[in-house]
Amino acid sequence: MVTKKHLQNLYARLSRVSVKLASKPMELNLLLLRDIFAPQRTLGVLYVDGIKECYICEDMVRKNGEKIYGQTAIPEGRYEIKITMSNRFKRELPLLLNVPNFEGIRIHSGNHEGHTEGCLLPGKTRNASGVFSSVIATNNLILKIRTALQSGRKVFITIKNEPNA
Repeated sequence: MVTKKHLQNLYARLSRVSVKLASKPMELNLLLLRDIFAPQRTLGVLYVDGIKECYICEDMVRKNGEKIYGQTAIPEGRYEIKITMSNRFKRELPLLLNVPNFEGIRIHSGNHEGHTEGCLLPGKTRNASGVFSSVIATNNLILKIRTALQSGRKVFITIKNEPNA
């Protein structure tokens, strides 16, 4: 039988219990590990908060900071991402901010280096010539980025060359 004293003891113990709710991190972190360096393209694997999301195709990585317009991958580094209207694609797309010596670097669909001028092309699968199922991969990634931004989180991408990954 539950008495008044039992209930008072229970309430007293419950008042001392602290519950920690899991909070979302303040950032969404993307990590691009470039692992295939071909003569005209660079391929990599993209992770979102440590979970493999898709593959990426880019222009080739050039040595010593050399840049050929429309044919060079952006430098390794960490870049903030916002979603803004793309005049070229006539839709909102992720934009990498403050990329040294580059402007307008976006994440958009495409299959090989001919579809990019320094931008990142997501794909669900890949082979030596590029990525595939790009529209699906791009839309899935944009949804994750947009959701994070709308919830007040900042979004960053870190790009690393990992030839032996």
